[in-house]
Amino acid sequence: MRVNFGEWLPDQPGVAGALVDAKNVLPQQVGYGPLPAPAEWSNAAAETLNSVVAASAPSEAVTVFAGGSTKLFKLETNLSLSNVSKAGNYVTPSGQKWRFTQFGNRLVAANGGERLQGFLMGTSSLFADLGAAAPKSRYITTVRDFIIAGFNNGATVYPNRVEWCALGDETDWTPSALTQSDFQDIPDGGHVKGLAGGEYGVVFMDRAVVRMSYVGSPLVFQFDTISRGLGCMEPNSVIQYAGISFFLSDDGFYQCNGQAIESISVEKVDRWFFNNVDISQLSTMSAAVDPLKNLVIWCFKNTAQGVNVLIYNFNLKKWSYGEVNVDTISSSTAITTTSGAGLTLENLDAYGSIDSLPASLDSFGFTVTSNLLTGTLGAKIVAFSGSPLTANIITPDLSLNDTPSVVTLVRPVIDDGSCSVQISSRKRLGQVAQFAGSIFTANNDNRIGLRSAGTYHRLQVIPSGVWTSAVGVDVTVVPQGLR
Repeated sequence: MRVNFGEWLPDQPGVAGALVDAKNVLPQQVGYGPLPAPAEWSNAAAETLNSVVAASAPSEAVTVFAGGSTKLFKLETNLSLSNVSKAGNYVTPSGQKWRFTQFGNRLVAANGGERLQGFLMGTSSLFADLGAAAPKSRYITTVRDFIIAGFNNGATVYPNRVEWCALGDETDWTPSALTQSDFQDIPDGGHVKGLAGGEYGVVFMDRAVVRMSYVGSPLVFQFDTISRGLGCMEPNSVIQYAGISFFLSDDGFYQCNGQAIESISVEKVDRWFFNNVDISQLSTMSAAVDPLKNLVIWCFKNTAQGVNVLIYNFNLKKWSYGEVNVDTISSSTAITTTSGAGLTLENLDAYGSIDSLPASLDSFGFTVTSNLLTGTLGAKIVAFSGSPLTANIITPDLSLNDTPSVVTLVRPVIDDGSCSVQISSRKRLGQVAQFAGSIFTANNDNRIGLRSAGTYHRLQVIPSGVWTSAVGVDVTVVPQGLR
């Protein structure tokens, strides 16, 4: 029988026909592809990093910035991270991190403890207060011709406040009917937990999701509740792409198109996530989008003191996950070379370390473009550009009409690669499926001969080689005679 690698649905029993495991793989239309390992990109900054962003300059060049607890950094062409903070640096409140939005040629940063910071691309050498009246807000986004800020953390804390700058002027935050700068306290829904922008704004709150639509003077923005009672559980879960916002609520993952919210994980990965996440470390969560692969990814600490990434293909509506060595993830950025030794970020990890590179990085003429998932590990920026992580795929339970049978042959269907296989056979569903036997590797004819008896069989498949797609396995199962 052909066993295709279909959906991974850990909230469903293996006998229902879904994959039991899909670790360190990426969902594809047919089967799964490899998840690259994170590889060091930058040299170490002066402190641990908590966020990364790429900003465009008027010349169309792209510059990468990163944030730490007390400083903001700029990635230089020699891969060093220079301190571009304002004089005196910063204080980031416990549990907060830097968040960014771009408004025209200015990159704006917020950490919930300092006035909004601005860096004018192509002009500034250091960040500076965005304006004398700019708020000390946790969350920021851009909606039409306004920067929107949420959860004002100034001398008086307004956790349910959303405010915006003057029309077309990100430096003016003095409320005025003339400039249209103003604020709105949302009376129900709890605290602001995140913002998403674009043609309209979306405000994520503890117990509500609210749309803010530009209507001009005198109201400026109209606020309409999309969801009442269901809100955002973790601010760091909010991520937006192509007008769709994704977030974690207290019962699972949702998407919002500005008109309604929809569950994307119910009876699929909700129970798996809440069983594996370390709730006490939920505030360290991060989220990113990989537009090339149509992925939204959440990174979180698990109960085994490791780090998982939960991966969702928003076009295919398929899930997978990974075990990675990163602290946070950020939406995609990439680095390529324009001259010299042919070094790219894709082969950078092959040298082992920056010190082992064949020539000075100054000679490579690096330019920064988009299209690669990045993150942080300690004081360094990393990129998911290394060799494929060791994948693990476990098939659903296979049987011949719930009668005793023997698996005698497995042939992997893995493009540009092969695999090793371990089998678990059991007589009753009440028995625990265990992979305690031998590991079998495909021979030169792409065949794995084995013999395992039971009523229900699971195969643990570990792809190998420079594989590109794991489609499934062909399995020979024959009836077992009874005495």
